[in-house]
Amino acid sequence: MFRMQKPFWLAVLLMLGVAAGPQAIAQQAPDAEASESVSRGQFSDGIAAIVNKKVITLKQVDQQAARMRTQLSAQKIEVPDKETLRRQVLQRMITDELINQEAESRNITVSDAQVKQAVETIAQRNRLSPKQLRAEVEKSGATWDDYLDSLRDEIRIDRLRQLAVDSYIIISDAEVDAFLRQRGSRASPSIAGAGAPPSAMGEVLGLAQILVAVPEGARASEVESLRRKAQDLLQRLRGGDDFASVAAASSDGPEALDGGDMGQRPVDGWPDLFIDAVAGLSAGQVSDIIQSGNGFHILKVVTRSSPQAPQQAEAQPDQPGHPGFGDDALPPMPDGPMLVQQTHVQHILIKTDQAVSEERALERLRQLQRRISMGESFSDLAKRFSEDSSAPQGGDLGWVNPGETVPPFESAMDALQPGQVSEPVLSTYGWHLIKVLDRREKDIEDEYRRMQARQALFQRRAELAFEDWLSQLRGQAYIDNRLEPKAGGAASDRRLLR
Repeated sequence: MFRMQKPFWLAVLLMLGVAAGPQAIAQQAPDAEASESVSRGQFSDGIAAIVNKKVITLKQVDQQAARMRTQLSAQKIEVPDKETLRRQVLQRMITDELINQEAESRNITVSDAQVKQAVETIAQRNRLSPKQLRAEVEKSGATWDDYLDSLRDEIRIDRLRQLAVDSYIIISDAEVDAFLRQRGSRASPSIAGAGAPPSAMGEVLGLAQILVAVPEGARASEVESLRRKAQDLLQRLRGGDDFASVAAASSDGPEALDGGDMGQRPVDGWPDLFIDAVAGLSAGQVSDIIQSGNGFHILKVVTRSSPQAPQQAEAQPDQPGHPGFGDDALPPMPDGPMLVQQTHVQHILIKTDQAVSEERALERLRQLQRRISMGESFSDLAKRFSEDSSAPQGGDLGWVNPGETVPPFESAMDALQPGQVSEPVLSTYGWHLIKVLDRREKDIEDEYRRMQARQALFQRRAELAFEDWLSQLRGQAYIDNRLEPKAGGAASDRRLLR
């Protein structure tokens, strides 16, 4: 439970937390032109959209658009025209509102302590102090309070994803074996065939996209018209237009207002369609048009690194807002033995959910802590009271490698000596008591390759599963988008063909 969730969703959280969308930009008043449109009666009731029973007002859209205009300008991305920016912003707001409503229905809350932990983790991962991180955030044009609010939203969404998607994804050993065999991994002599190509497991790829969405059931003439639109956009890029600016103005993808940036991940975590399209391209280069179930894509390689070479990237500042800030990609696979310190650990987990508040879960855990201090067996109490799948084994998680548990858990575990029990530790899963049983050094070369394979498979499946879940959420919702009534909200949710 604590091993598979961290690499994908927490990676996304920590990579993108610093640039967590328009909420992180300093407050500005809506532009005068937008306010005029309301007074002229263009939207007589001031409603931009209705999402179930929640109203999104035109004023809220224009406030977010003003913030996004500031963010795009700070990133030197050409700002789309007013109506395009409004539509893009409203699409994002509708999706965010659906997710927030679902989180509320599940009683998912985020405490100040969790936000503080996230700040410390982001700062540590970027080799900064929390004070330096704050300076970097404010340098990018955001206020610290807005950034914390945005980070709180991201943690909340991350917990929702864990509950709704991640916990249902199981990667079997047979799938890992097949993946390694396909990629020619040297994980074990029985898996790698003679003459197998070198593994690309350590390669990390950062991509951006421009998507021209094709509606489901579109006529052939409409598909051809949209293909010509994609070709025109590609011609503009070939002629020297800025990719991020074209994406912000013309892409139908959910990441349009991020300049099309889709983040970084190990290369095998991307759809095969994307991997094939950018094969042989260097950082900064743009692919030809490719077609998927969503529509027509144009991809740009933002970053590319390999086990044999240092990372290539376009020259960009290492600051909040840049996709490389806080990168959580797996390091290149070194040659030879990989000696790491493993920890044999057990824990007791009390989850927080709709029925159990954070405060009540903490009190229950403190009662168990007092009983342990009075001599009761940690293992026996874990079997009786822990809410983790490890409870039948007395909370035993076995030998844990660095990076396999979420950061708050790992930090507390690393601070303990064998035989010691931690103070209560809060993670996205709930409250833990942690006991370290032993430590050892071990060569994990083969295990590491299998872990990389498992993570790549998890990323692929998790992304598709989240798209499906979000599509179902939209399908069950009432959405009245008054800026784009025929579109019915955000971009297509259909999955990428593989």
